[in-house]
Amino acid sequence: MNWVDTHQTLDHLLNQEDRLTVHPMEQGLEAEVVKICSDQESFVMKTWNKSSKPDVRAQFHLLNALSERGISVSRPVGWGIDPNSDTVLLTTFDGTPIRNVDEDKIKAVAEILSSIHRIRIEEIGPVPIPKYDFIGYFFAEASEHADIHEALTALIPIAQIQQDRIIHGDFHGSNIVEDHDRRYTVIDWTNGQVGDPRYDLAWALILQKIYASERVADVFCSAYLAESDMQQQELEVFEVLACLRWVLLYRSGGVPLEPATKDIVQSLLMNNSFLKALSIKIVA
Repeated sequence: MNWVDTHQTLDHLLNQEDRLTVHPMEQGLEAEVVKICSDQESFVMKTWNKSSKPDVRAQFHLLNALSERGISVSRPVGWGIDPNSDTVLLTTFDGTPIRNVDEDKIKAVAEILSSIHRIRIEEIGPVPIPKYDFIGYFFAEASEHADIHEALTALIPIAQIQQDRIIHGDFHGSNIVEDHDRRYTVIDWTNGQVGDPRYDLAWALILQKIYASERVADVFCSAYLAESDMQQQELEVFEVLACLRWVLLYRSGGVPLEPATKDIVQSLLMNNSFLKALSIKIVA
């Protein structure tokens, strides 16, 4: 492995390489993931050996900047390039996905997201955080779907996108882990970037409404807004944008489905005032 940027922890880890154990983890769509255990600590190694080729250097430095500021993210240990020329990121292992969700957990996680969004870009100095075109990144295939393209054309001027804060880009339950001390950590910063926190929050809320419940989303939103200067009325148009992204991902086969999922999404689309003049269906 050719390690490019590292922390001292990696040197200590490599010195005990013969005592390390490797364990499989649940695999994502973008990368191969394994857990590496030493006598005292555990780590996660993620190798992007599939079609996705994100900027792993940027992830490393963003995680480093956030962890130095006390934000609850996995601490980066090193990144590099393996013999197959695939990029690799090594971080601390911080727990397993949250189970048995209760109101206190929902509020705690919402406060973490709010704390991330409150960090101003200038606070973290020359960290290479990517900034993308909003439509190009989150709606890359929208031009192939006339209804979604029409909706975006109408909605983007209303939303007035402001890309001036750090966002996670895919904040949902599977990207939050907890340990035995009830410490919650945000993982998987593949989509981390300079973006609009209103969209980041709206995406989290829409996923909660689809896969959890309106009550969970309401508790999360209230806890977030209590720690933020964002206004509730700003979110409606961004929730529509988040719904449209879900529909786009659905059409390409990229979302989990339960028996009632499509009906829930269609209801969310029909009940939003911004879409009354537009006709969006799950299937084009």
